[in-house]
Amino acid sequence: MIASFWRYATGSSTSTQQTEETQYDGTQFWVNPERTGWLTKQGEYIKTWRRRWFVLKQGKLFWFKESIINRTSNPRGVIPVSSCLTVKGAEDVLNKQFAFELSTNAETMYFIADSEKEKEEWINSIGRSIVQHSRSVTDSEVVDYDNFKR
Repeated sequence: MIASFWRYATGSSTSTQQTEETQYDGTQFWVNPERTGWLTKQGEYIKTWRRRWFVLKQGKLFWFKESIINRTSNPRGVIPVSSCLTVKGAEDVLNKQFAFELSTNAETMYFIADSEKEKEEWINSIGRSIVQHSRSVTDSEVVDYDNFKR
C-alpha cells in the first residue's frame, strides 16, 4: 500500500500513466496528431491571452505550454470536440485579426491564430472533427411523426 502510494506520489508507476491515458480515453496525443500548432487562447477564468501549443487528436483538442510533447507531457487542458456545437471566425466579436471561437452548450472559447490561412485550417480541422465525433442519431431514436400516437 505504501509502496503504491509512493509510486503514485512520485509519478513513477505505470498505473499513474494508465490513469492519465484513461483520463484522455487512451488518446496518445504525442503520436500522429491530426493537427498541431501554436494558438493564442483566452483564459477560462482570468481573461488574459496566452500562447499555447495545440494538438487535435481523436476528437480531442489538447493544449500545452511547450511544443515538444511526449507520453509524459501533461496537457494544460482538453476539449472533447463532441461537446462542441460550432467553430467559426470571431474577428468581429473580439476585434482581433485571425480570431475564431469554439462553442459548447456551456461556454464559448476564443483563440487567435498566427495567420488567416492557419485560422481557416484550424476551423476546418476542428469542424471535421466535430462532425466525425458528434453522437449520431440511431434509427431507434428517430421519431416517426406521421405515425406518432398521442
